[in-house]
Amino acid sequence: MRGWLLKPRSANAEVAQLVEKHYDELWRFCARWVGREDAGDITQETFMTAQKTWHRFEGRSTPKTWLFGIGQNLCRAHNRSRKRECFSEDLVLEEQTDRDPNLIDKITLEAAMGKLSHEHREVVVLHELHGFVYTEIAELLGIAEGTVKSRLHHAFAHLRRQLGVQEETR
Repeated sequence: MRGWLLKPRSANAEVAQLVEKHYDELWRFCARWVGREDAGDITQETFMTAQKTWHRFEGRSTPKTWLFGIGQNLCRAHNRSRKRECFSEDLVLEEQTDRDPNLIDKITLEAAMGKLSHEHREVVVLHELHGFVYTEIAELLGIAEGTVKSRLHHAFAHLRRQLGVQEETR
C-alpha cells in the first residue's frame, strides 16, 4: 500500500487537501486546453468529480495524477462539445523582460508548438510544463509508457527542426 493512500480520512478532507495543494496548477493546466475563460469552471468541476468519486480512487497512481486525469478528461469533453481543439500557448511562457539572444522567442515557440499533432503537443505540455514523468503521463492518457517516450522523442525532433536547432553529434 502506498503512503499517500491513508484512508479512512473522509473524501471532504482529502479533496480539500488536494484543492489547497493543486488548485493553481490545475487551473493553469485547464487554461492551456480550454482557455482562460473556461478554466475556472473546468477546475471546479474537476474537484467536484474528485469528491464524488473519491471512494473509487485505488491508489495505483498519486492523487495528483488521478486528479489531473479527471481534469484532462473534462477538458477533452469540453473541447469535443464545442468541436474544437484548444491549446492556449499564451500560458506556455511568461513574458521575458531581459531578452537573451540565445533564447527562442515566444511567438516562434508558439508557432512551432502549433504545428505539433495534438498527441505530441499533449505529452510535451504534460512533461515539460507540468513536470509529469513518463509513467504518470501514460496513466493520465491511458497509453503505454513506451508510447509516451516515443511521442516526446518525435515531438522534440519536430520542434528542433521547426526552430532550426542543430542537434549535437554524439
